[in-house]
Amino acid sequence: MSVPEAHVRRDAVLFTLASMVALVALVLFVPDLRDLASAAFRGDTETARERLDGLGIMGVVLLYAFMMVHIVVPYPSEVASAAAGYVYGFWLALPIAMVGWTLSAIGTYYVGQHLGRPAIHRLVGETRANRAEQMVARGGAGALLAARLIPIVPFSLIGFVAGATRVPLVRFVWTTVVGFLPLTAACVYLGSRLESLHPSDPLVWVALAPLLLAVIAGVWAHRRRNGGSRQTVTQEG
Repeated sequence: MSVPEAHVRRDAVLFTLASMVALVALVLFVPDLRDLASAAFRGDTETARERLDGLGIMGVVLLYAFMMVHIVVPYPSEVASAAAGYVYGFWLALPIAMVGWTLSAIGTYYVGQHLGRPAIHRLVGETRANRAEQMVARGGAGALLAARLIPIVPFSLIGFVAGATRVPLVRFVWTTVVGFLPLTAACVYLGSRLESLHPSDPLVWVALAPLLLAVIAGVWAHRRRNGGSRQTVTQEG
């Protein structure tokens, strides 16, 4: 690597780190974001929607800032999506949420690209990063889609790994949009129907299906991974 390239690389890393620190600072020093983050960690959809309700366009700005914070502060994305559905209604909240999560995903991609694999390994743990890298390397676009459709790997980690391993950005973006849409739509719909939610509504069960499938797939993947690990240990022993 030439000296100019090394300087560019160093500047990119410093800018990325500064951006991550700034996002954390937003949570700490902006009361509405701090309340949203606290509510998300508790799974408190009611508090999250109270912070957004009545803010108009500034509520969308706050929601997007909250989604960008997800790059470095992981929390259940379902809370933000459901709150958006409650405040803005399904048809408006769905594109709002998808744009926000796509921007957040692109942010994770560039963090991974600029920090590189060693830094990502230190940030999220070598074992988790290696598993995600192996999945992406083996499966290509199909693996990226599966990771979004069935969230067996944390949202941000997929972006970190995709950026660090130089997955084409266009492939990363379209698999994120297509793969994350069903889960987001389910959460937004359930949020939009919180006041009139009733088990007899067939659309409620349609919306719950992606969530149930995600849970089942996550349990299956966890057991398969643990089973594979035990088998490897047995063979080595």
